[in-house]
Amino acid sequence: MNIVVCVKHVPDAQSERGFNEDNTTDRQSVDGLLSELDEYAVEQALQLGEANEGEVTVLTVGPADAADAVKKSLQMGADKGVHVSDDAIAGSDAPATSLILAEAIKKIGTPDVVLTGMASTDGTMGVVPAMVAERLGLPQVTYVSELAVEGGAVKARRDGDTASETIEASLPALVSVTDQINEPRYPSFKGIMAAKKKPVEEWALADLGVDAGQVGLANAWTQVEATNKRPPREQGTIVTDEGDGGTKLAEFLTTHKFV
Repeated sequence: MNIVVCVKHVPDAQSERGFNEDNTTDRQSVDGLLSELDEYAVEQALQLGEANEGEVTVLTVGPADAADAVKKSLQMGADKGVHVSDDAIAGSDAPATSLILAEAIKKIGTPDVVLTGMASTDGTMGVVPAMVAERLGLPQVTYVSELAVEGGAVKARRDGDTASETIEASLPALVSVTDQINEPRYPSFKGIMAAKKKPVEEWALADLGVDAGQVGLANAWTQVEATNKRPPREQGTIVTDEGDGGTKLAEFLTTHKFV
């Protein structure tokens, strides 16, 4: 079984994040790491590979630092990696990102399963998996909490607020997973050392046959006009209870339309 798992290098959520002058996310002045939600996709890919004698290829798109996301995935146990890096990619939106991923997956080969996280922890859009599936002509099974591959098909459970659904799709298929599906493993010392010898290919847009005029900030479908830092939190209102605390609280809630 051939498995491709898409991962993203994102700014650390614990860092003080900001924006560049062109209103794109500042990824240079903060620490980055493999998106936490993608760790679940990597773990699921490894489990499928171990159960079906499969090969797991990790794919990422981004600048030089994005290679760290591939490195972490290889340390967890993936077999090889692909890093698509090109200056023209900077500022790409979801449609452009899905185009690059789809063309990279085609170049990797015809996978049985394409796995992704449910969303990235920086953009939190969650639409890229569906877009990639559409471009590849694959059935999409999204927001999966439990997954099995049997008899040339995937069988998945999707948990909603009031009910759970069971979804089946024939292979090849694209599957996005939630953080309920497994517990990602930590890289072992053996895995860290082994990762140094695993192959990682670096491709540019030209290697994928993608025109630079189809991607990048200038070709995004939407544009961020301005960004502003969140104002500091102000001290809250202190209500002194002088026998009428309940009344003051009710007035406060009513005034602010909380009740």
